[in-house]
Amino acid sequence: MKDVLTGILPVAPTPFFDDGRVDEEGMRRVLDCMIDQGVDAICILANYSEQFLLSDEERATLTRVSLEHVNGRVPVIVTISHFATEIVVKRAKEAQALGASMVMMMPPYHGVGLVPAEAGIYEHFAAVSDAISIPIMVQDAPLSGCTLTVPLLVRMAKELENVSYFKMETPFAADKLAALIEQGGEHIVGPFDGEEAVTLLADLDAGCTGTMTSALQPEKIRPIVVDYRAGNIDAALDQWRLCLPLINHENRQCGLRAAKTVMQAGGVIRSDYVRHPLKPMSQRTKDRLLQLSKELDVIALKWGK
Repeated sequence: MKDVLTGILPVAPTPFFDDGRVDEEGMRRVLDCMIDQGVDAICILANYSEQFLLSDEERATLTRVSLEHVNGRVPVIVTISHFATEIVVKRAKEAQALGASMVMMMPPYHGVGLVPAEAGIYEHFAAVSDAISIPIMVQDAPLSGCTLTVPLLVRMAKELENVSYFKMETPFAADKLAALIEQGGEHIVGPFDGEEAVTLLADLDAGCTGTMTSALQPEKIRPIVVDYRAGNIDAALDQWRLCLPLINHENRQCGLRAAKTVMQAGGVIRSDYVRHPLKPMSQRTKDRLLQLSKELDVIALKWGK
């Protein structure tokens, strides 16, 4: 990947049929919709893609289908997280061979009682960095239960050639981003936030250069980043105020189900099914989601109609 990625790099949801099977054609339609949303890149197989509910065979199929279908129209980031270093390395090599522009990975974790020591975490990322030649985005999220200290992240950025992007989703993300940027300097190529951009304004104040949201409203959130980085702070703030009710509803009430529900209503996909043990959202929550999405006139709500 020649250019530095900035802007909005949303996560693609994984569409299923009502019986739970992966909908490959639906996946293609999701990707086309996201490109029409004007995204700067697309991330697949992330937590908001229900990656923890996919078989290895399904992952491999979705990686191939997605990269073949996007076909270079935008960069594609493939999430490769796994506890086993050997599996992460294998996934990274396969993603690069199929044309991924970047991989994203969390530290190795498997519950609170199975968190490696800092040396193990470093070696986990080092093994992937040694195996590929495309950038690695470190996903620092509470879900892992791993504490990634700023000194550790800076060390990885300075010593591991391909570790250069960081997605910060921890509490007080802005302070951690600011410290990371200050201590890591030029080695912090892409400081990003996540969590549906619920802390985006503070994170932009701290120096982040982009955000990884869901696919719900990227065309509405992207101008916040673009205007802020261009020095148009008032315009960014106005757009932030406009988007915040839907951002908050998604983040606090809907989770990964939001984008799928809106895309189903908009004719992008046939079903908003989520795999068990996840459950559909309540009708009350869905009604408010669709109302807020309609008020913002999001692309996903009309793309397939």
